[in-house]
Amino acid sequence: MTDLPRLRLKANEERRLREGHVWVFSNEVDIAATPLKGFEPGQQVVVEDSKGKGLGLAIVNPNTLICARLFNRDIAHPLSTSLFVHRLQIALSVRETWYPEPFYRLVYGDSDGLPGLVVDRFGDHLVVQISTAGIEREKAALIDALVKVLKPQGILLKNDGKMRQVEGLDSYVEVAYGEVPERLALTENGVRFETLVRDGQKTGWFYDHREARAKLKGLVTGKRVLDVFSYIGGWGVQAAAFGAAEVHCVDGSEKALDQVMRNAKLNGVESKVQTLQGDAFDALTALKQDGERFDVIVLDPPAFITRRKDHKAGLQAYRRANELAMRLLTRDGLLVSASCSMHLAREELVDVIRASSRHIDRQAQILHHGHQGADHPIHPAIPETEYLKAVFARVLPI
Repeated sequence: MTDLPRLRLKANEERRLREGHVWVFSNEVDIAATPLKGFEPGQQVVVEDSKGKGLGLAIVNPNTLICARLFNRDIAHPLSTSLFVHRLQIALSVRETWYPEPFYRLVYGDSDGLPGLVVDRFGDHLVVQISTAGIEREKAALIDALVKVLKPQGILLKNDGKMRQVEGLDSYVEVAYGEVPERLALTENGVRFETLVRDGQKTGWFYDHREARAKLKGLVTGKRVLDVFSYIGGWGVQAAAFGAAEVHCVDGSEKALDQVMRNAKLNGVESKVQTLQGDAFDALTALKQDGERFDVIVLDPPAFITRRKDHKAGLQAYRRANELAMRLLTRDGLLVSASCSMHLAREELVDVIRASSRHIDRQAQILHHGHQGADHPIHPAIPETEYLKAVFARVLPI
């Protein structure tokens, strides 16, 4: 489609795009030829090199550092219902190949060719998060496409994420199609859950740790387990269902812990599960003072490093949490240390485990690395899409 406005790059700034990246930074634009202030947030544009050759179609936001995001190398097909349908069908084929049940992340932003869009599937219901002005402008076409491809009973727009503020978008939560109940059901690794999608964190569930949580089977049988930052029991309830003798879930949210017990009851393991509300660091300290010990401890905190400038403080928080957890482990206990901070490299998390174990005069062995699943595909040109880490470490006395 050649009548879209053009966004021209400076000389030699097209190299990254030709090599596979899809982001254009504001300092790469030839603002003399195509002033950024001439574009509206969310507008579709043709990105061209310094000689005027088209490189692809992008959504633009002149007010952000990443001022344009490519969504199509074919300039003949802009964002529309038909393109959404095409991309959704491709994404669906991958998920259905990997997951036999309809519970997964259906769309993962740039990795699925739809920048700023997340769609989580809970059977016949969808929870959608939009974080770019371009997708927001085409919201009606997106909903139309989701209905055509998946025929859901309901679609919830959970548009209250922090990235919307960066894009200059309003925050709201609303039903865009059909009906969406307060709680949505899902099954993960054979374990049943309900999640609160309106009031829950992000879309209500974190499918990304599915494969890592499956690894608990066989590791927790007959064990005493502590699930810190438990949310609604993704790790803890699965540990109980996999044969743990006792599970303690710690979280700051009373509502989340109420849901932990509902989920435990769904699986007939409520007698094994206990909850403790409060700050995780305070709880870990109190448990140590009370002489508690656990065979398996899971640490799955929120992102302690949300921006690069938070790296030093965030790294200290990971170190503190891991050391406190290790002090609660039984002899030869297992620590599952997770991070969803894209600004924390996997090797840094391993080093946190090393340093924490040595500080308390123990020795760690790394037994397994957990990664995000196939419903969170990694864009090979965008390292930020590979954000999830789960390190299974045995902590030994010297």
